[in-house]
Amino acid sequence: MTLSSLTVCPATAADAEPLVALLAEAFAEDPLTVWAFPDPVRRRRLLPGYFRALYDLAVAQRGAYTTGDRQAVVLSTPPRAADPGEPFAHRLAAAAGEYADALMTIVDRRELYHPASPRHLYLGFCAVSPERQRTGLAGAVMAHLMRECDRDGTPAYLEASSAGGEAVAWRAGFEPHGPLIHIPGGPQLRPMWRDPR
Repeated sequence: MTLSSLTVCPATAADAEPLVALLAEAFAEDPLTVWAFPDPVRRRRLLPGYFRALYDLAVAQRGAYTTGDRQAVVLSTPPRAADPGEPFAHRLAAAAGEYADALMTIVDRRELYHPASPRHLYLGFCAVSPERQRTGLAGAVMAHLMRECDRDGTPAYLEASSAGGEAVAWRAGFEPHGPLIHIPGGPQLRPMWRDPR
């Protein structure tokens, strides 16, 4: 598949197994993930359950996207999605095991800086299979989603946790939005915003 023939479509419950595995693999060495799940053996064991909880929520909210070949996945929160509430928070904490407190620190810090308005698409995670990284696939998927945002007049927001993620966001038209988010004793997140065009 070439980038010019890229197909981006909603991800479904039937796609869960390969896409959750892709998310767990792609984020296994992400600075934020390493901080939250410091033991590499436990991290590899816990990440699939953690990402399964996030994936199921994104599918339920119609905010999960993948490519036709399932080599990339995006988990987002659409502008009018309902708050998942306490049951989801408990599921996420259970999936994080002994690292639930670190995970809640990240969630709390993100929420502290997350813009309340205007309504926007929140891009939580974008993952590409290891063999397709640095090929432009993440940028192509992002460009597709931004065309939809432009068509609908919807702004978009994300927090980049790595230099690579920040570079993809810049190329998609995102700009820094507010101060860096400092995770106590951990990495920084770059909040970024994109107005529709």
